[in-house]
Amino acid sequence: MKNLLLASTSTLFGSSYLEYLLPKLKSHFKNCKTVLFIPYARPSGISYDEYTQKTASVFAKINIVIKGIHQYENPAQAIQNAEGIFTGGGNTFLLVKQLYHEKIMTTLKETLEKGTPYLGTSAGSNIAGLSMQTTNDMPIVYPPSFKTLGLIPFNLNVHFIDADSQSTHMGESRETRINEFHHFNNFPVLGLKEGSWLEIKDGKIILKGKLSAKLFQKNRIPVEIKPNSELSFIQ
Repeated sequence: MKNLLLASTSTLFGSSYLEYLLPKLKSHFKNCKTVLFIPYARPSGISYDEYTQKTASVFAKINIVIKGIHQYENPAQAIQNAEGIFTGGGNTFLLVKQLYHEKIMTTLKETLEKGTPYLGTSAGSNIAGLSMQTTNDMPIVYPPSFKTLGLIPFNLNVHFIDADSQSTHMGESRETRINEFHHFNNFPVLGLKEGSWLEIKDGKIILKGKLSAKLFQKNRIPVEIKPNSELSFIQ
C-alpha cells in the first residue's frame, strides 16, 4: 500500500527549507532511522553533495539521518533497501533524465508501490504523476521519456497560482498552459498551490494544507477542490 507525501514546494515565503512540513515529516518517517535522498533535480545547479547536506541538516532536527543516493555504487539496491525516500525539488527534466540514466525509474515505482514512505517536493512530486509534461520547468536537458512513476492517476502542476485579473503581465497563465496540454492529452491535472500537499495512504488521496487546489479535466470547467477532500474520484 502506497505511503506518499507529495508537496507543492519545499519552502514557503518567510520560512526556511522544509520548515512548514517538519511536524508532518516526523510522523511520516516515524519508523525510519535513515532516509534515502535523491538530489538529482539540483535546484539552481547545486551539487549533489551540497543538496544532500542541506537536507541532512533539516532532518537532523527530527533525528533522521539522510543518505544521498549518489553515495551508493548501486542506486537500485539503495532504493530497494531504503527505510524511507525523499526526492527533492529542482528541475524536473534533469531529475527524470537522471532517473532513466541510472535505470531506476521502474525500481523506484515498484518500491513505493510496496509501501516505503516517500516524500516528494516540487519536481519530486511531479514525478509521481503519469507524466512530467505539466511541469513549469525549462527543458535544460532532454530525458528519454516524459513518462514518470504513475503513482497517482493524474498529473500535478506544482507551485500552481491562479491568474491575477489585475495584472498587466501578458504571458500565459498556468491555466492557459494546462489547457494547451489538454489539446493533446487526456488525463487530469491537479494544480497544487504552495503550502499544500497530497497524502496518499490506505488507498486514499487527501488534499492537505490550508489552500484549495484546482482540478483540470479535458473539455470540462476547472473545479476548486477544498482542503481535506478525498481525490480518488479523479481518473
